Amino acid sequence: MLESNTTPCRCLPLVIVEGFLGRTGSIVWGHFENYLNKDCLGCKRKIIFSSVGPVSSLHDRACELYYSLVGGTVDYGEEHSAVHGHAQYGRTTQGLYPQWSSENPLHFLGHSIGGPTIVKLQYLLKQGFFSSRAHPDWIRSVNTISSPFRGTQAVYILGECTESAPRVRSCSPGSIIARGIHIISYLSPILPRALDLHTESRRMSFHDINVLSLLKQLWKSDWAESFDCCPYDVSFTAADEREAIGEGEPYPGTFYRSCATYMTQKVGGGNAHSISFTSSMLLSPMLFMARAIGSFDFSTIRPVPSFLRSGDGKEQDLINRQNNLPEEYRANDGVVPLFSQWHPFPCSSTHCQHSKGPPAPGIWIVEQWNETTHLSLVPLWISSSPQKRYWLELGCWLRGIEMVKT
Repeated sequence: MLESNTTPCRCLPLVIVEGFLGRTGSIVWGHFENYLNKDCLGCKRKIIFSSVGPVSSLHDRACELYYSLVGGTVDYGEEHSAVHGHAQYGRTTQGLYPQWSSENPLHFLGHSIGGPTIVKLQYLLKQGFFSSRAHPDWIRSVNTISSPFRGTQAVYILGECTESAPRVRSCSPGSIIARGIHIISYLSPILPRALDLHTESRRMSFHDINVLSLLKQLWKSDWAESFDCCPYDVSFTAADEREAIGEGEPYPGTFYRSCATYMTQKVGGGNAHSISFTSSMLLSPMLFMARAIGSFDFSTIRPVPSFLRSGDGKEQDLINRQNNLPEEYRANDGVVPLFSQWHPFPCSSTHCQHSKGPPAPGIWIVEQWNETTHLSLVPLWISSSPQKRYWLELGCWLRGIEMVKT
């Protein structure tokens, strides 16, 4: 948490929620505040880096986000914990913003899975999950960068079984990542805080299990193959389940803005996408992921994703529908397809505006950034022109919101 050392700020604080494996904080995010606060007159907006599980499910992350702000012992809910087989209570925190309320609302910014985490938090607030006092209008604005609201092909490419998620293919990159998470969690009591994965509720450390239990988890992970983990939550199946219960419907008093990034373009005579520009990032695995996402076979996924459901459901019908999907299902930033970054629900089922405009509550303002990867804007600060532009525009957007009476 960065404190202001100038005059008292009249701006609402901004809470930053990092994505999958995100534990970097202000050191890596760098000097973005110089641009976020560029036009502030004697003010310096308070920035709060939230503390949530970097591999946890959206539900668990949302609970951890809530209690990291108000303070207290994290309560994942009795029913949720019983269904998914982990402890109901997590760690106890002092609270980064205990005065959070309708009178003291907050702006939120989520990168990658951080965006759906904020949406999940607002959904739980609507449901009265935390208390009758907590209210969705505590969230003044939701701002997202490269967020997989509606799922991503990447999770299947890395190892999630297309026909039986959340099962993970053996020896896949996803299974290797899961083993690493188990080992880090097992050793967590003696590891630095930078490797804190917030897995204490699942009892994965050497304080809770023996070596034999660890070896069993390394062979077949109960965490990675559960319905309560981050990988499953970014599958198309999980996204459809969330939309089916109304999770992600815009709240009338909240402002929404998504930054949707992509680095590919249509190639050949089909509808596949591949890299569209030259960048040092092309030397990274993101190059191969972008190509794989751009040519992914959606027809193999079961249950069939909502955006493919039509006709008689036969294999050939699915293939035909897949071939006729708009480009935004193939265009991607190396991790998330463009359509998934826009907002929850298809455009026909929500309120959205795909162009710049003045802040208005209850509607998603969507901005698309070409030649931009999943990691171009955040978290690593390199003082690039796109980074400076993003933070300048976000600062103007937030100040515009604070001038609107709702």
